[in-house]
Amino acid sequence: FGIEDFRNEWKDLPSPPFFFRRGIVFGHRDFHRIKKAIRKGKPWVILTGLMPSGKMHLGHKIVIDQVIYYQSIGADIHIAVADIEAYATRGYTLKQAEKIAIEEYIANYIALGLKPCNIYFQSKNNDVKDLAYLLAKKANLSEVMAIYGFTGSTNMAHIFAPFIQAGDILHVQLDAYGGLRPTLVPVGVDQDPHIRFCRDIASAHRLYSVMEHEGRVGVFVKVDENVEKLLDIAEEIARKHGYEYERNDAYKAIYIEADGIDEIDFELALKERELGFYGFISPSSTYHRFITGLDGNKMSSSRPNYAIFLSDTPEEAKKKIWRAKTGGKVSIEEHRRLGGEPEKCIIYELFTYGLIKDDKELEEIYEKCRKGEQTCGQCKKLASELMEEFLIDLKEKRNAARDEIKEYLKV
Repeated sequence: FGIEDFRNEWKDLPSPPFFFRRGIVFGHRDFHRIKKAIRKGKPWVILTGLMPSGKMHLGHKIVIDQVIYYQSIGADIHIAVADIEAYATRGYTLKQAEKIAIEEYIANYIALGLKPCNIYFQSKNNDVKDLAYLLAKKANLSEVMAIYGFTGSTNMAHIFAPFIQAGDILHVQLDAYGGLRPTLVPVGVDQDPHIRFCRDIASAHRLYSVMEHEGRVGVFVKVDENVEKLLDIAEEIARKHGYEYERNDAYKAIYIEADGIDEIDFELALKERELGFYGFISPSSTYHRFITGLDGNKMSSSRPNYAIFLSDTPEEAKKKIWRAKTGGKVSIEEHRRLGGEPEKCIIYELFTYGLIKDDKELEEIYEKCRKGEQTCGQCKKLASELMEEFLIDLKEKRNAARDEIKEYLKV
């Protein structure tokens, strides 16, 4: 579906973090727009969200790890608390969702290192809700049923939730929230259908379609009104930059000899905005791998015995770690003779997802396991010790963070 390989996208970014180096973030859509903004020192924005419907576990942490890194290199951070979606799909009241968000997620975000930013509740942000309603004009029921699997028995609040999410992603480009700028949404790969849905909606509200066309940049007017005026605008942009171009009024198109589409697309979007339209830039996205549950299945708040929660005590975490699935052999003798399979080991995965910071140390553990020189018991002991240090430190920071939460919350 067009997700591109991320392996060569991060190498020229400042201080690449472990989730880039270790392939945890593996794919992207249009990340080049973000890199260009970073390189040129231009504004760009992160939009992410949290679902306040359960305890925060290590699988949730990988998202905020990314957000904290992006914040450190200049991103404007906006975080949506999906309380409307929790109400529509998980059976929580707005009040219950607010309590979970503040106590279980936002406090941990601050403790993990998030600096003051814009955190808001969907139910309290009228701009998001209004935008969601207006965006919905460019989609139909058949489309959302096909994407999300809705049926005739799905409640209407649930059906409207994807438009609220699209409002979340695109509202950060409104003038009141920072204006038109590249927008990055870091998600798990299961969220790609929604990213594509949002990109389609953003495109549907554009007056122009800008794409590569036979080695040139093709600018096509999508509407039937004021075509000549809109082509004049595109022609003026081409002339301003000194680009050669060919205009074809019959096809409502201008073909421009330019190196890339981003600059032209951005300037046309600004012109659309001057004309009273939205002119959204399609959001960029990155995709990360999910951390595995301790039994080898998905880590989930609904399976507490196989998830490590950020609010677990060291003793609770230790018991879970010692029960975790590994890549070792059935006996120590066989393990030392044949070696283990760290790529199948949940403990090694915990190391990979940040429990061990140093790549060389991680590589040494991998090699020792493969050779049978390091046993599962040794790895579980190390993981328990590292997790204990992490959880004790996080608890102290979380307690201190509770006094700071008001600095982060926005209407």
